[in-house]
Amino acid sequence: MSRTARRRATAILSLSVAGVMLAACGSSSNAGSDPTGKPTATGVKKGLTVYFIPKDTQNPYEVLADQGGKKALEELGGKVVVSSGTADTAAAQIPSIQTAIQKHADAIVIAGNDPSALCPSLNQASAAGIKIVSFDSDISCGTSPNHLFINQADTADVGTSEVDLLAKQIGSTGQVAILSAAASATNQNAWIGFMKKQLTKYPNMKLVSTVYGNDDPATSLTVLQGLLSAYPNLKGIISPTTVGISTAAQYLSNHKDVAKKVTLTGLGLPSQMKSYVKDGTVKSFELWNPNQLGYLAGYAAASLASGSASLQTGSTFKAGTLGSYKVLAPASGVGPSVVLGPPTVFDASNVDKFNF
Repeated sequence: MSRTARRRATAILSLSVAGVMLAACGSSSNAGSDPTGKPTATGVKKGLTVYFIPKDTQNPYEVLADQGGKKALEELGGKVVVSSGTADTAAAQIPSIQTAIQKHADAIVIAGNDPSALCPSLNQASAAGIKIVSFDSDISCGTSPNHLFINQADTADVGTSEVDLLAKQIGSTGQVAILSAAASATNQNAWIGFMKKQLTKYPNMKLVSTVYGNDDPATSLTVLQGLLSAYPNLKGIISPTTVGISTAAQYLSNHKDVAKKVTLTGLGLPSQMKSYVKDGTVKSFELWNPNQLGYLAGYAAASLASGSASLQTGSTFKAGTLGSYKVLAPASGVGPSVVLGPPTVFDASNVDKFNF
């Protein structure tokens, strides 16, 4: 072999070795993280478009969840389109589903304002090849379309823990009421069902009314005032909605005479409730991180759309900084699901540590 031929052979060998080394290290789509440290997900396609359809576009909780979804898809090389109405109704969400179909979205992530009214439109989306993921508030469409529910926390735990929080604060006695969101909201009704079961363990606590503020501050205030007028001996209120609890807390903070008699708890954002905890209006409340909920939903949608995860019990997928999640078997009226984790109780000792 001539000197020139030997040089060419050596160069080819060097390139081959370099190629093997690169393959061993893995590309950004197969490695655990890219050179910038951002998490990636094995098997997830780049360039995906996921439509996030919240209950409405003005609810601060929903905005945080949508931001989490955007972060997830940015990490995966895709994008999120947030589209919904400004009212918590199925009618306000259906045009967004139709738009997702027309735009050939890869997946839809939706917080259902109604358990069944959305099903015909979602069936159309599924027939068009769009993967369906519900989060925050599930849909009840039977087996068509098949979908994955991203549950913020164990449903029973949410309902029972809120009753226990209130019972501890009012000495397990007195009239109590529930200030909910929309009467058709799947998550609200499921939690309220478990609240009623848990209340049977406190025979001296009586549930006198459940009212609905439709996740609208003005409506929530109106039904709250109606409660206080109809039940002058009311001792406690549970509001399992961030809009309802913040509206009630603001009213009680401005009416100290009422706040002295009525104890408020429920599900709230630390950023909205912090001042009411510090001025003594609210002793404790709970919630999960809605940003993480949307982030998990984004990864789940991308994994389903890529075929790297399925609805089969035990199927796993990576959710970036949150780690790996496993699909749970259908149970108690809920289809395949994933649970984000237990809610956190906030009070004066820790509310300053959270910024969502």
